[in-house]
Amino acid sequence: QVQLVESGGGLVQPGGSLRLSCAASGTIFSINIMGWYRHAPGKERELVARITSGGNTNYGDSVKGRFTISRDNAKNTMYLQMNVLKPEDTAVYYCKVDLYSGNRWTNYWGLGTQVTVSS
Repeated sequence: QVQLVESGGGLVQPGGSLRLSCAASGTIFSINIMGWYRHAPGKERELVARITSGGNTNYGDSVKGRFTISRDNAKNTMYLQMNVLKPEDTAVYYCKVDLYSGNRWTNYWGLGTQVTVSS
């Protein structure tokens, strides 16, 4: 049994910052790619950022230079530091983790955390 728990969302003013966390727990032998996605009302889900086990990263165009993804492999935890937030960053943010739990590699999704950027 594997669980992903996101935290750190909330309401912030434009220009502010938030830090999201995603912690994976359960029977985990190895984690490959970890990523953040977001889904805003009326829009398709989009990639925010992802990071490999070796630390290679890539970002969606709309967040480059403002967001930073990182991970702590010892804690099976991923972070997303979000700076200079804009109203268009408002969305539910989901973490996605590609991990091996003993049977096969599987993608797991968290339940999401709401981020609202508004004055």
